[in-house]
Formats: sequence, C-alpha cells, structure tokens
Amino acid sequence: MANWSWNQFSESKLLNVEQKILSVLKSKYVTRFIKIKWITGTDEKIWTISLNTESKNTPLVLLHGFAAGIGFWVRNLDSLSRDRPVYAMDLLGFGRSSRPEFSTDSLEAERQMVESIEAWRKQMELEQFVLLGHSMGGYLATSYALSYPERVKHLILADPWGFEDKSEATPRNPSLKIKILGIVLYPFTNLNPLASVRALGPFGPWLIQKMRGDIINKFDDIIEDKSIIPNYIYYCNAQNPTGETAFHHMIQGFGWARNPMIHRISKLNKKIPITYMNGSYSWMDEYHKMAPRIKEMRSGCFVDIQVIHNAGHHIYVDQADQFNDVILRACRTADKDITIQPLTPKNGYHNLKENDESSIDSIDDEECEILTENNKL
Repeated sequence: MANWSWNQFSESKLLNVEQKILSVLKSKYVTRFIKIKWITGTDEKIWTISLNTESKNTPLVLLHGFAAGIGFWVRNLDSLSRDRPVYAMDLLGFGRSSRPEFSTDSLEAERQMVESIEAWRKQMELEQFVLLGHSMGGYLATSYALSYPERVKHLILADPWGFEDKSEATPRNPSLKIKILGIVLYPFTNLNPLASVRALGPFGPWLIQKMRGDIINKFDDIIEDKSIIPNYIYYCNAQNPTGETAFHHMIQGFGWARNPMIHRISKLNKKIPITYMNGSYSWMDEYHKMAPRIKEMRSGCFVDIQVIHNAGHHIYVDQADQFNDVILRACRTADKDITIQPLTPKNGYHNLKENDESSIDSIDDEECEILTENNKL
C-alpha cells in the first residue's frame, strides 16, 4: 500500500501539470535543469525553459514573481520568442528548482538570489541580455542589474514589488478580497506567506482556486481543465519553502520591502535603459508614483513608462498582447535595429524608427534628457 501524506506534494505531479500547461505553446522549446555551483559551495540546479536559441538577436531572460514558475509565462512565450532567444527559469527556491537554505539576513538572502542568477548565466553562456522581472522578479532583476550592469542591455520591470518605502507610502485602497486576506493572515505575519496552503494539505488547491481567481481565470480559454493552474500553484509551493522563507526575510509588515529599491536604483548604471510597466488597476503601485520618481532620479537616461490598461498586478496574463508588445519594442532597441526618436510618443509608446544605423547606445546625455522630458506622463 502506498504511503499517504497530508502534504500532497509530488515531483511527478508538478512535472505533469507543468507539461499540460506548456503543451499549449506553438513554439518548440526545451526544458532542463541547469546545474550551478552556488556561493555557499553547494551544487544546485535551476529549472529552465529555452526557446529559439538559434536566433542571433538579443536574448530575453524572464524572472517570475513570488510563488510562481515558468508555467506562468505560457501566454507570452510564443510571441516573445518569435525573433529572439527567450529563457525563463524557476528561481532558486521556487518551482522545480533546488531548495537550498538561504540566509536569514534580508540583504544577504537577496545577494544569494542574485548570485544564483549570475551562476545560471555563466552556465548558459549568455554575455548580454534583456532582463525582465515581474513583481518579486522585478526587485531581483533590479538587484542583479545593480550588481552586474555589464550583462543587462535593457531592464524591464513589470509591476515590480519592493520599490516603495512603507514610511513614505500613501495609504492603499485594496480590493475587498485583499482586505479579507489581510485580516485572515495578519495574525500569522511571523509565518511564511503560504504556510496556510501547505497546512491545508489536499485542500490547498481549493484555497488557491478561491483566493487566486485573478490569475487562474486568465487561462480559461487556453487550458480546458480548470484544475491545472490551481494544482500547478499548489505543487510549486507545497514543498520545502526555502525561497518563500528568503522572501519572507526580505519583507516587513504585510508585504513591504525591508530594503526598498527606490533608495538604490539611482546607483544603477545610467547606460541601462529601463522600461517600467504598471497595471492600470494594480494594487502594487496603486497611485503610479514609483515610475515617475525613477524617471526623475535617472535624469539624462532612458526611462519608458507604460501603463497597461484594464490590467491588475498580473499584467502578463491580464493583457498579454499589450504586455508582449511593450516588451518586444524594448527588445528591438537592444538589437540596435531601431533608434528611439526624442519625440512625443503616440498612443503611449515612443516613436520607433526601423533599420536606422544609430541605436539607443548612440544617444548622448543631452538627447536622453530631451527624450525623457518629452515622454513624461
């Protein structure tokens, strides 16, 4: 008789539901473990999906948000990989990747995460790439760009977490569901964020279905089996939560960063262009204050602000076409096939001139200042 466990995690079940999600892709892809030597001296592995690796255009690397995995990008991978290599990973401590113990110090845990990304880069033999991060992934992408600016040709922040300083924040007006979740979880803020999901064992997917319909329902038209996404989220997070614990050490209160990125981003190499995206009704930066602050702090360099309309925090699924279009425009600047003109943008986008001999790298500080001034919100 097989052993039964209250915790329903199974590596084979996780792989099975992930394969069902990825089966909707039209593009050829490869999934594999990338072995890395971590800074702690241990051998770890990072689960990775690769698409269109034969292309010579600038690669795009995707970093997912908290509690997610590579399957969350299924609405984006076909479009984004049409003309370039695309790589997405399960961050160390999440998804199918290794689950090592991280430091309990917030900055050290962040550094360990960043160093795992760099170790992965070395194994993938990527020299430079466009780096995109959603939510927690945006925080880590920025931290990586601060540590390894020579590797990042363009930084794309998709509704990033961890920028706003709690002491400076305007009170938020969260949705009723978020308010209820806050009331339920407030007594347990000393625990990992998803401890309740694991505690419910076989009822964990049911809780995810009830509380995360904002994500799950967005896949209804491409994934017929409605149990797939809740089970994927559950199996990604039912196992040893070392990445979740590291993230817990990075937060204070109910979801604020201990070391807000807004106080560090001014140190980012000014040659790195930034595309900053918010959902029009996202709770992450409800009043859309962070992007204009970053633009002001980075005077003399390129910061493109895009608001994805009719989208919340999960902009990559809420409005996948809009999201993909913004990313592809940013990627083409990295390919040096287009130049960004210092003109007022049309329909929310910068005017882009195809096949020009110049590129974003050739724009001097004076031109950048004109471009920045003409593209204020």
